[in-house]
Amino acid sequence: MSHLDPEQLALLAMGEPVASEAERAHLASCPACTAEMTQLTHAVVVGRSTMDEADLDTPPARVWGRIHDELGLGEAVVADPLAPAGVASTAEPADDPDALSEGAPDPAAAAAEIAPARPAEAAPDRRRRRSARRLWVLAASLVLVAVVGAGAWVGISSSLAPVSIASASLDAFPSHPTAVGTAEIDESRDGERTLTVTLEGDAESDDYREVWLIRNDGQALISLGVLEGAAGSFPIPAGIDLTEYDLVDISFEPIDGDPNHSGDSIVRGQLSFA
Repeated sequence: MSHLDPEQLALLAMGEPVASEAERAHLASCPACTAEMTQLTHAVVVGRSTMDEADLDTPPARVWGRIHDELGLGEAVVADPLAPAGVASTAEPADDPDALSEGAPDPAAAAAEIAPARPAEAAPDRRRRRSARRLWVLAASLVLVAVVGAGAWVGISSSLAPVSIASASLDAFPSHPTAVGTAEIDESRDGERTLTVTLEGDAESDDYREVWLIRNDGQALISLGVLEGAAGSFPIPAGIDLTEYDLVDISFEPIDGDPNHSGDSIVRGQLSFA
């Protein structure tokens, strides 16, 4: 069996049940897949763990001064919002390397030193331009997240979709020369297999049409169900070896209570495995 897909290993590391019994057995016996699974599990644990709480450094007042100047804030918010309660904190000039001292200037004087003189009406325009830029950046970020998320979902969905493992062209029997059909077997990630058949051009009949799997020596057969319409899908019982039961047959069956094959086959074909 080939190695498991990286997308499937990532989902398994996050606790998603996306592996069949055969794939779980392969994971337990394959050193390469086990090593990759261990690394992914460690990444998930680290990502889900919470960071330890720690004291954060309080920035000096000059940092608030730069923020105040960059945003064009008014004198009402010139005081540093991170300053300890009871401490008269003001925004320092951006080029002053020292912290607050006892002789700190009053808030209005500090604001005058930090912010260069400019017309009062220029600040709103500047703030509007910055707000517009922020909105554009936010919108672009949301679009990028949506595109990446959609791409990841498509990749995961495609990796979990059923895969075709065998197919056949169903050839007509001499008594039904205009009939033609196809057969395809899909297998899901959990190991369930489904036979899908199509049939066209069969003659009109009062009998119903039954779908069969026939062993390649012709000595045994399994009924999968009745075909209604031009196409139908039928689950294949677990444990059936398709390398032995590799003949797909569709027949006319009279309503006579006999479960055996009538012998009136419409089309038949041998499966070819991918």
